[in-house]
Amino acid sequence: MRLSRESRYALEALSVLAARPLGVYVEARTLAAEAGLPAPFLSKIMRSVARTDVVSSARGKGYRLDRAPETITLGEILRAVEGTEAIWDACIFWREECDADNPCPLHFQWAEVKPVLRDAMDAVTLADIRDHGLAAAGTLAG
Repeated sequence: MRLSRESRYALEALSVLAARPLGVYVEARTLAAEAGLPAPFLSKIMRSVARTDVVSSARGKGYRLDRAPETITLGEILRAVEGTEAIWDACIFWREECDADNPCPLHFQWAEVKPVLRDAMDAVTLADIRDHGLAAAGTLAG
């Protein structure tokens, strides 16, 4: 499984925010610089995340986490960026018409894996990502 560039960038930026005290705003330019990401693309991604209860934005102030990193899950972040049909909900072959009546070759096997993957993503928190230094180690970006 490979995360989209948007999801990787969101995780990088949120890791920067998670290293700050809760509620502290970080300007968009600063956030992009500290995360090592392109500012215009990151701003677009952060607007998607700001539509959730994970992040708030304020003109002239930037972005801040709305909740403690220990309460924000990887699954939540991925759904904020990728939409409600996150990577584990879509057909593994990305077919629009894949369902039980018109299955792809792996439909029924993937149906068994999807809940396990979703649960695993919801078990990892932003605090876990921050504390294990995944963003700082460069394992998410690129």
